[in-house]
Amino acid sequence: MKKWMVIMLLIALLLFGSVIGFNFYKFAQMGKAMASKPAPVFPVTLLTVRGSDWSPTLEAIGFIEPNQGVDISAQVAGTVDKISFESGETVRKDRLLLSLNTDVERANLKSAQGKLPAARASYERMRSLYGKGGVSKGELDNAQAEYLALQGQIDALQATIDRMTIRAPFSGQAGLRNVFLGQYLKAGDSIVRLEDSSVMKIRFSIAQTELAKINVGQQLDILVDAYPQQPFKGSITAIEPTVKQLSGVIEVQAAIPNTAGLLRSGMYARVKVRLPVMKSQIIVPQTAINFTLYGQTVYVVEESKDAKGQPAKIARQVVVNVGEREEDLAHVLSGLKDGDVVVTSGQIRLSNGSQVTAVEDNTLAKPATVPAL
Repeated sequence: MKKWMVIMLLIALLLFGSVIGFNFYKFAQMGKAMASKPAPVFPVTLLTVRGSDWSPTLEAIGFIEPNQGVDISAQVAGTVDKISFESGETVRKDRLLLSLNTDVERANLKSAQGKLPAARASYERMRSLYGKGGVSKGELDNAQAEYLALQGQIDALQATIDRMTIRAPFSGQAGLRNVFLGQYLKAGDSIVRLEDSSVMKIRFSIAQTELAKINVGQQLDILVDAYPQQPFKGSITAIEPTVKQLSGVIEVQAAIPNTAGLLRSGMYARVKVRLPVMKSQIIVPQTAINFTLYGQTVYVVEESKDAKGQPAKIARQVVVNVGEREEDLAHVLSGLKDGDVVVTSGQIRLSNGSQVTAVEDNTLAKPATVPAL
């Protein structure tokens, strides 16, 4: 019995040993095959870095506002008697826009004006008699007070009539009319919006650390969503003299010529203040840069030799410091130099020391027109 168990144990050991030996043999053969296999070569697109001019910008956001804009409203209550403009019409300064019914006020004015000659004559007579000692100073003062009070009443009635005749305070474009003939208006009711949009303005804020980069007269570009491919030109006209203590920003105002009338007040706009051009800067496509939580890196390709001593292109990972980015370009502050060859696409499969080969690929080229969805 014991002999049989020994035989079975020996057979089991032989079986396990053969399996283990076969695996060792297989791994050894695989190692030899991998060692003799050539290193993988990854296709990539390359770009030789050359120093070029870089136009830095200072970006901000703001809202377009008119050169002058006002909501014209009624100053006194009354019934609309005449409307002399249409919605959207361009009006000149002092143009009559609307008049309220002034029949009562004009009648009161006529009555007061009729009493004025008698009051003036009475005052002149009292002044003459006072000079001769015929009346007291009190009687003269009463006559003068009655005359001046009547004159003030006339002026007040005339001012009320003038306020019921509403004219354009400046030249501009009228908005949508909010009143109708015969409508009763209360004091403060809106009549129409009037705006002078020949020159538009924009206010935006920048950090106080950027204050030294801007000055009055500096040129800037304004982009609005309504015309994404048409930047508008403007210039800085004023800089707020104080910095906001809580936020540390300072307000800036710029003027934008609007001869074509494309800009409207209230538009959301992106501002790019143009700073002095920087010469001989390293500019690369943003696709060449790997942006990670640990920093930015670029693969630089160098001429070297492979394991067999043949010429080869080897990719080396380099840490770079990226400054401003605009559209598809990035301004590299450090890490690259003029003449370096960088990988612009295909680097997702690369690691430090990978062998690459240059290919032509227009995948990243901008299309002439954006395809419609």
